[in-house]
Amino acid sequence: MKTRRIIPGAATLAVSVLALTLIAPWALAQDPDTIAELRRQAEQGDAEAQIALGTRHLVGEGVPQDAAEAVRWFRLAADQGNAEAQGMLGAMYGNGLGVPQDEDEAMRWFRLAADQGDAEAQFILGEIYSAGDSVLQDEAEAVRWYRLAADQGNAEAQFILGRRYSMGQGLPQDQAEAVRWIRLAAEQDNTEAQFTLGRMYGAGFGVREDQAEAVRWFRLAANQGYAEAQLSLGNMYGEGSGVPQDQAEAVRWYRLAAEQGDAEAQGMLGIMYGLGQGVLRDSVLGHMWFNIASTNGSENARTARDALELLMTPAEITRATELARTCMASGYQDCGR
Repeated sequence: MKTRRIIPGAATLAVSVLALTLIAPWALAQDPDTIAELRRQAEQGDAEAQIALGTRHLVGEGVPQDAAEAVRWFRLAADQGNAEAQGMLGAMYGNGLGVPQDEDEAMRWFRLAADQGDAEAQFILGEIYSAGDSVLQDEAEAVRWYRLAADQGNAEAQFILGRRYSMGQGLPQDQAEAVRWIRLAAEQDNTEAQFTLGRMYGAGFGVREDQAEAVRWFRLAANQGYAEAQLSLGNMYGEGSGVPQDQAEAVRWYRLAAEQGDAEAQGMLGIMYGLGQGVLRDSVLGHMWFNIASTNGSENARTARDALELLMTPAEITRATELARTCMASGYQDCGR
């Protein structure tokens, strides 16, 4: 049977860590006596303790990391009808963690959890039907599961449902409904929803255009480290749109996005250094950022770098190239400023 990852492994671990935090606080302790008590309760059939112990084994928290042992504990809780454990077991089968990868078995456990109203499992089923992973692609079925999860407050499902209303994907196109769902997700601090809502206000798409409101949503996402929102906030400061124009503040936000590898932000930093906007004019650093952005796929940055070279000495170009190499090797943490 052809195998695919039902959900990314990183997402599996994220869900697992979240599950651990939802267990009673004593389950988080490193103290051996506390872990022994957790194991005692798990062995006595306490489903929450079984989930907590399974999650600890999955992430190696206070016990040896052992995915097979995690599966064993998840299964014990799942066999008691615990929806959270059923969803975790589905993730383990979907990703081949502690068991051979088995899409059919993953679907079985996800569906058991979803049928009990587990919002995370409902969301995952929406993703599976949307992508056609292990089942025939079915947009109507995807929407059904997304809506069930969204109605329970699952922010990812709310955002996707809003985006589908916006694009008319599996649903009648309805921009007002799109804004409603995206706003619900954004109000739960979903960064992609916050960024999207910012763009909608900036363009007047589904809402009355409001640049200050666009800035507000961009800032919420940017403060959580969302690179596209940081870039957009830099643009707003650079243009004086929705905020007083402030080139130094624009540079600050561009830099935050650039340090995450955003090629467009890196190109904007090249412009700022090349023109001396918000920073002292510095052709070497301008060339460095253009070169980095070009390496990361920006054709505009490549053109700008080549034009800037005409105004630079060979020694400056060599220095800029060395700085670019150092910057990229450091993960954008040592970039010559």
